[in-house]
Amino acid sequence: MPSLFYPPAFTGRMPRWWLPLLGLPLLAAPALAKIPLIGDLLPAKPVVRKLAPTAPVVPGSMPEAQFLALLKGTDLRALNLACREAVDYGFDQRLKLLQERLLTAAPAPQPLSVVLVNANALLTCLAPDGALQVLNRYGPRPGLEQEQWWLMRWRAARASLHHAMAAEALERLAQGNLNRLETLPLPLQLRKDGSLETLPALDVYAEHLLVLGRDREAAAALLAGRMPGRVAAERLQRAVALLNTLPAPERNALLERALDQAAAAQAWGLALALLDDQRRLLQAEGLWAGRTEQRLQRLSQRVDDAYSEWKLKRQDPAHAGRTAQLQQQLRSPRQPGGHASSLP
Repeated sequence: MPSLFYPPAFTGRMPRWWLPLLGLPLLAAPALAKIPLIGDLLPAKPVVRKLAPTAPVVPGSMPEAQFLALLKGTDLRALNLACREAVDYGFDQRLKLLQERLLTAAPAPQPLSVVLVNANALLTCLAPDGALQVLNRYGPRPGLEQEQWWLMRWRAARASLHHAMAAEALERLAQGNLNRLETLPLPLQLRKDGSLETLPALDVYAEHLLVLGRDREAAAALLAGRMPGRVAAERLQRAVALLNTLPAPERNALLERALDQAAAAQAWGLALALLDDQRRLLQAEGLWAGRTEQRLQRLSQRVDDAYSEWKLKRQDPAHAGRTAQLQQQLRSPRQPGGHASSLP
């Protein structure tokens, strides 16, 4: 019998002479091996996992069964509406499932019309990077297709805060002529009354450049505009603020142009702000700002007086003549006594 202190090398099978040392009879191991467990006598039951609902039950929202059936389909417009509902109700789980489905619902190749609907639905579903992924599956043809594709790419890039990509999209739409962007309204957001808030692409392009730290390029874009009136005055004002390294006489000349445009549009509040900018510019450069201060004072007084009187008399037919005079006075700052009367 081998020594108890030097057992044989273990080979995977327990020697029978070890069993007494463990307090077991010699026949215990074979007997236990032949006794079936109770669980072995019962048939195995399939494991059924009950899925949690994708959203709480809210009156007016899509029922669970209808939503699950929608996820199995490929109706992009219906999926888009479901995305809108999920965002409105804050159904995060449904939103995630919809985002995943929209990436596979219309696999390439697809015509541009389907690609655009798919990308738009992903934007509704707050998945702008997914929209960019879908757009990258399609190569647009020159012309209208390219314009539609680049416009949707701008929307997706803007939503995902990829400002460089958004600026590039607008540059492609401009085709080397920034004036093209001035007449292109870009959708920014949907107002509460259902109307769409838009802004000319030129101004949006300048905003992207500002975020990227490309101030001089942004100012050049603003100065490329050709629209008159208040829009021109505001762009000139912003350009002057960006071109802080430009010589003071050149910035002052831009402010004078802005004042003329503000006056033509009867934008008196803007004209007052421009005169204040001009005064601060001259003072910062150590130049005489007395004439600008006089113009600012005259315009403030005349605007306050004329506007107050016009508000009182505009509804009274007996004062129609005087109302017309006041209105003309508000329109023409270059008339005697107006803020620009001292100019040649």
